[in-house]
Amino acid sequence: MKTIAALQDLVVTAASLTGGPSTAELDAIEQEMPVILADVELLDAQIMTLDRTPTELDERRIRRARRRVLSARRELANLSGGEVA
Repeated sequence: MKTIAALQDLVVTAASLTGGPSTAELDAIEQEMPVILADVELLDAQIMTLDRTPTELDERRIRRARRRVLSARRELANLSGGEVA
């Protein structure tokens, strides 16, 4: 049996996790929220069609959700200077 060892010397303790997100991290999340919500909407539309054949309405819903995701990502990229993952 092989021994598993940590590759980093970093120790994570409960004290290091109590601070919560910084103001900059919260601002970044808030700025990305339209993209997050559009992704959730797309996932909801796709999940609805997992167990059945998509109807024309389902296909339109998915297409609209994809366009919203692309639009939200484009707006975020324009705000951040093109640095979107």
